[in-house]
Amino acid sequence: MMPDSNNCKSPGKNNGRNEMKKKLAEYCRSLAIEYVGIAPAEPYLDFEKIWRSQVRKGYISGFEESDTAKRVYPELTLEDARSVIVCLFPYYTGTDDDPGTDVRANISKYARSIDYHTIIMDKLRRIAMFMENGIDGFRWKAFADSGPFSDRYLAWKAGLGFWGINNHIITDKYGSYVFIGYILNNFPFEPDTPRGGTCLKCLECVRNCPGQCIMGDFTINPQRCRSYLTQKKGDLPQEDIEILKKHGLIWGCDVCQDVCPHNRNVQPTPIKEFREDLLHSIDIDELKKLSNREFRKKYGNRSFSWRGREVLIRNHEIIHGT
Repeated sequence: MMPDSNNCKSPGKNNGRNEMKKKLAEYCRSLAIEYVGIAPAEPYLDFEKIWRSQVRKGYISGFEESDTAKRVYPELTLEDARSVIVCLFPYYTGTDDDPGTDVRANISKYARSIDYHTIIMDKLRRIAMFMENGIDGFRWKAFADSGPFSDRYLAWKAGLGFWGINNHIITDKYGSYVFIGYILNNFPFEPDTPRGGTCLKCLECVRNCPGQCIMGDFTINPQRCRSYLTQKKGDLPQEDIEILKKHGLIWGCDVCQDVCPHNRNVQPTPIKEFREDLLHSIDIDELKKLSNREFRKKYGNRSFSWRGREVLIRNHEIIHGT
């Protein structure tokens, strides 16, 4: 059954949608999620135009949903979709290198905690179950960096931030150091309004990008993104090797975010899971001694582990010429 304002279990049926949206925000705050908004579950025709242009230019990574229709039409993922709950998850901890040591970080900020997919999906499921308890017939599907839609586009549609030239979504409090998760669902929440404006367009990200992948028009060529290249398997062409050599991280790349003026003086994450059990650097000598099985046992709960140890070793050898 399609839920509507009369299917809410909460009091005040005439204001059911507003009441549930308020309860949603309150519950998210209890999970330390400050940024939550609603995007419409309607054909994303403005996104489709941009996406088709990206495909024609070859500006795709291959990690995206390959079926354009599924990227545009929410009902192909959830038949009775009516809205999308979008949440931001800040991950910046306020530190870069390993505190209290002289060890330099060699993995990106986003990959230093336990796998963010696990953290985000746990919170999204808790939100969805909370909604199930308040709405009869609530149906949903949750995604964390693995769904059919552009998560940054949804975050913008939900009014959670503004676009940066580097194609990131930027928030006032946490800058662009945020993950995005969303819940496609069949409740007709009132959509929020996208934010106007953009970043300062200082072009620091364009000038400093190791792969010159930032086009300057709010799009990027992911094939030249250093973060993407650190995840490619096998032997790399010389062009990719030269890009990897331009920075010391063996996994990911933070350059376009680190030079962004919107990321100065940002607040550290309030989400404790992103502050705990941090790993700033991988010991390469130790890594080389591990078997694949030992690697999975030690690092299997980290977001950099999915490509295996060989890719990390290759990246280190390229960067350090060993």
